[in-house]
Amino acid sequence: MTTWRKLAVAAVFGAALAAPTAALAGDRPRQAADASHGRFDGDLGIAGSVGMTAGPRGPRAGGDLRFRYLSTAGLFAAYEDGPLVGSKAEPRRVFAFGIELRPLFLARWATGRDLGMPRLDLFIDSLAFELGAVFVQPDGASFGGGGRSGGRPGFQAGLGLELPFFATASGPFAALHGGVRWSDAALSGGPLEGPSDRALFLTVSVGWQQLFGGHVVDLGDRRKTAGR
Repeated sequence: MTTWRKLAVAAVFGAALAAPTAALAGDRPRQAADASHGRFDGDLGIAGSVGMTAGPRGPRAGGDLRFRYLSTAGLFAAYEDGPLVGSKAEPRRVFAFGIELRPLFLARWATGRDLGMPRLDLFIDSLAFELGAVFVQPDGASFGGGGRSGGRPGFQAGLGLELPFFATASGPFAALHGGVRWSDAALSGGPLEGPSDRALFLTVSVGWQQLFGGHVVDLGDRRKTAGR
């Protein structure tokens, strides 16, 4: 057998072995080249959204703004307004602000537990714990008055999830946030007078997140370099 014939036989034999392997590989979901799905494109992120909040006696229109660091921790501020949409919601208006913690992203990314499906990975890692202060305007009261609370803030605890429209961290998303709110009077053990003292809430919204380089991580290094 000549050298050319030996090479031809080897090529055919190799192709026969490679075909089933390629077919099986094609059936598996491809691992994303960037397991962070763009979340390391910038260390800081800004997300804004608008939507509707379901609560006692009617819905409230509203929106929120969130600042995030490494898609893991950040701050949020939210405003809800019932009269804006002609609702008899109780409380009529709500303003809340606080901290947001997303513990899953860095833990799953560092241990290689991502699924290789960007939207699903981003959705799972968006699980957020929210804690903050809340001011409410009960029916017939000034904003933040809260009757017995004397304008003192209450407490809010909740959870959040975001589903991206695209396979990257920056871009549009749909969000779901829910939790419970207590007035200062409710926290002090007093009798509850209505939903403005304690109530569940559920917000459905759409928004946009944009990541950018704030260089917070290397800020100290740049200061040292500048001082040399």
